Formats: sequence, C-alpha cells, structure tokens
Amino acid sequence: MATKNVEGLHNSMIAIQKQLKAPKDLFNKFGNFKYRSAESILEAVKPLLADYGVLMTITDEIVVLGNRFYVKATVTVKKGEETLTNVGFAREDETKKGMDGSQVTGASSSYARKYALNGLFLIDDTKDADTDEYHKQTNQPKANAPVAKEIDFELELKAESEANTCQTSAELTAVWSKYKSSNPELTKPGSVFYKAVQQRGSQLKSQGL
Repeated sequence: MATKNVEGLHNSMIAIQKQLKAPKDLFNKFGNFKYRSAESILEAVKPLLADYGVLMTITDEIVVLGNRFYVKATVTVKKGEETLTNVGFAREDETKKGMDGSQVTGASSSYARKYALNGLFLIDDTKDADTDEYHKQTNQPKANAPVAKEIDFELELKAESEANTCQTSAELTAVWSKYKSSNPELTKPGSVFYKAVQQRGSQLKSQGL
C-alpha cells in the first residue's frame, strides 16, 4: 500500500488521531464497565501508522519513586527526522499472591503502555461518542443534567489505595460499591480510582481471586 502523501510527523499525527477508532472491546464485571487494552489500541493504530509512514516504538523501564517500583512506558513515533514521545506510569503491586515477579511486571507494563498510547493518540476513557448510550445521555434535557462535583484529592488517593490493597474480587466489589454510592464522582471513567479498580480487577481475575 502506498504511503499517504502527508508532509511531516505533526500533520500525520493529526490525521491519525482524527481517524483512529479504538472501541472498548473488553468488559470489567467488577465495575460493570467496558474498557480497551493496550493491545486493542495497537491493533487499531498499526494500519494508520503504515498508511502515513510513521514508525512507532514502545520501551519500558523500571523506576523507583519513594519506596515503590513503577513501570515507565515510553511511546515514540518518528517520521523522517521528527519525533514525538509520551510516557505512562503504572505502579507494581506490593502483593504478588498468585503471580510471580514477571507476571506482576507484565501487567504493570501493559497498563502503563495503554495510558502512554492514550495520551499520544488523544484517547480517553469516557463514553464512546458513537454509541446509543452516549446519545441517550447527551440528548437528555439540560435541566436533568447532574451538577459536576469537584473531586477531593486526598479522598481520591484514599480510594485508590483501598482498591490497590484488595485481596479478593469480593473486596474490590465492596470498595467500588461504597464509593459508587457515597462519592460517585470518584467512579467516573478516566478517574484515578476508576483506573485503579480496572487494573486491580484484572490482576485478581488473573490470580483466580
């Protein structure tokens, strides 16, 4: 296939960001929401990168912040002499019950890569704009629209910590339900707590817990 005649990396990325469709093809039963993985994004973006002659690489490294280990994923796109990069971080879980070190690091790597790709290609975790559910919500009368609440940063960190320390799926479901009823703004797609529940749920599922 011939490369599309778009000059420069920045113009190519604008075109790719506009055309990219990466639907949420996975489902998290703990939070009752759909989500996409790094693999989903890569499958969708590879043909576009080829169309516009853009090379993409992804690298991981382990970094230590305080006393915790994080996986830092760096996504780099290159065309000619131009390059763009974006990074994502994921914290390795302190508890490794049911998983060896390589599995824990691998799960963290996938999570970090997903959010590095999200930032580079302008993908978010809100409702997809082409779904029926989205139109039903956005077409409701404005008078019925809920007033957005400001998220308390300390409460958000507390909720994230509780999610990350859950040892079973039942515990995680209970934590999610607690904040869903008392502080629903914390459970909005794309929030720190939402992402923590998604990651921890995947880890517990892989451990059979």
